[in-house]
Amino acid sequence: MTSGTTGTTGTRAAGPAEPAAAIRRQELAAFLRSRRERVTPEQVGLVRGTRRRTPGLRREEVAQLSNVGVTWYTWLEQARPIRVSAQVIDAIARALLMDPSERAHLFALAGAVDTRPEAECDSLSAEVRRLLRRLSPYPATVQNGRYDVLAYNRSWTHVFGDFDAMDPRDRNCLWLLATGESWRETFLDRDEMLRDLVAKFRGSMAEHGAEPAWKELRDRLVGESAEFRALWERHEVATMSPHVKRYQHPKVGLLRLEHRMLWMAPLAQAHRLIAYVPADDATEERLERLAELSELSEPSEPS
Repeated sequence: MTSGTTGTTGTRAAGPAEPAAAIRRQELAAFLRSRRERVTPEQVGLVRGTRRRTPGLRREEVAQLSNVGVTWYTWLEQARPIRVSAQVIDAIARALLMDPSERAHLFALAGAVDTRPEAECDSLSAEVRRLLRRLSPYPATVQNGRYDVLAYNRSWTHVFGDFDAMDPRDRNCLWLLATGESWRETFLDRDEMLRDLVAKFRGSMAEHGAEPAWKELRDRLVGESAEFRALWERHEVATMSPHVKRYQHPKVGLLRLEHRMLWMAPLAQAHRLIAYVPADDATEERLERLAELSELSEPSEPS
C-alpha cells in the first residue's frame, strides 16, 4: 500500500466485517465525498486551474492537506475495511473545514474518540450549560474521563479558582491536584485525594491507553510531578466513589462538599456533569455567602 507520512496510514481490519460496521463505513464514505465536494480549492489555499472537472476538492488534494497517503484516503472513500486513528480523522476534519457538528459526526462514523477538549466543549448543548447555571450557588462542572474541565458555572470559579485565566491544557483536576499550589494548600485531604485520583486515572487508562490525549496527560504529569510519578509506579487502580471533600476557602472558611454525578451518555468515556453539594448546613450557608460576596465583583457568567 502506498502511504504518506509515516504513522498516518491505516491497516486492514482483521476478520469479516460485521453488517453494522459495513453500513457505517458506507455512511462514512458518502459523508466524506459530500464534504469534499462542498469545499472549493480557494477556501483551502489551492489554485483551481482550468481543467478541473471534480466539484470541490480532488481526493489527492484532501490527502495532501491531511498529510496521508492518496491510496489510503481513496480506500476510506470506497468504504474499505481499514482502521483509522483519531489523529488522521482530526486532520481530515480540518482539511475539509468541518464545523463542530460535522466533526462530531465524522468521529462517530469512524468509530474514533475526539480527544480535543475544545471540541468536547463545543459539543455541549445549551441545555447543559443552562443546567450548570441553575445549579448555583453549588459549584458544578462538566468533565470527561481524563478529568478535563470542559465547562463550569460561576460558583465553581468562586470555590476552585479562576479557570477563565488558565491555559486550557491546565484545566484538569488531576493536573491541578498534582501540580497546583493553590489546590495543595486549600484541599485539606489533598494527599489522599491525589492517590485516589491517580488510581482512578490508571484504571481508566486501560481503555484509553492508545489515545494521544490520555498519553499526553500522563507523560506531562510524569515529567512535572515526582509525586504523581511515584503514585503511578504503584499500579494501584480504583473506581469512582462519592466522598466528602474538605476545602478551606480563604473567604468563607471550611467547606465540606460531596460530589454528585450525572452521566451525559452511556459510554464509559462520556462527559459527566458533577455538582458539589453541601455535606452540612454550615457549608450551605457559606456557599450562599460566597455567592453574595462574589456577585459584586463578578457580574458575568463564564462560558
